[in-house]
Amino acid sequence: MRSTTGHDPEADSGPWLVVGLGNPGPGYAGNRHNAGAMVLDVLAADLRERFGRHRSGAEVAEVRLPPAGGQPGPRLVLAKPTSYMNVSGGPVSGLARFFHVPADRLLVVHDELDIPFGELRLKRGGGEGGHNGLRSISASAGTKDYCRLRFGIGRPPGRMDAADYVLKDFSGAERKELPLLLGEAAEAVREVAVLGWDRAQARLHTVSGGT
Repeated sequence: MRSTTGHDPEADSGPWLVVGLGNPGPGYAGNRHNAGAMVLDVLAADLRERFGRHRSGAEVAEVRLPPAGGQPGPRLVLAKPTSYMNVSGGPVSGLARFFHVPADRLLVVHDELDIPFGELRLKRGGGEGGHNGLRSISASAGTKDYCRLRFGIGRPPGRMDAADYVLKDFSGAERKELPLLLGEAAEAVREVAVLGWDRAQARLHTVSGGT
């Protein structure tokens, strides 16, 4: 995967590769660590698309958003690695090569401990904040200059270890809010592709009150 610092990603006609991080199997499906995969499930359902197996080691759905202003809608490759979180980089890099996606058109959706539950943030580049999925992707891609949609899950209560916290299901109270929040995150993915990075980021952070 190549970095294209200074390049305008909205000038390209190629697809966005949108990766939802999580761990495979039904035992992990409701975990906080699977928030990224949950967002992609909602987005695919909204677009009436189904995931299929890809040789890269991921479940993939290729979609095109509805046209606007007489122009075809942007293409999205939605991907959920079927590997465990800490080795997500291999499948992601394989998909980026297969679909010829540069780093600035890779959007990784992931859970974020350092953001309160219910908040979303868009970020381009920077560190991984101890997130093993992001570490794996950065190592395999050879760059950190990719885009992230950070889904806030908040810090663990009391002295609970963070590793245990992310592998627990959302609480009952959180699950009541979760459908709305997943829908908002799915909409943020669409806005990145349709509006462009800067406008989508400004819009999301103005609505959520973040910076």
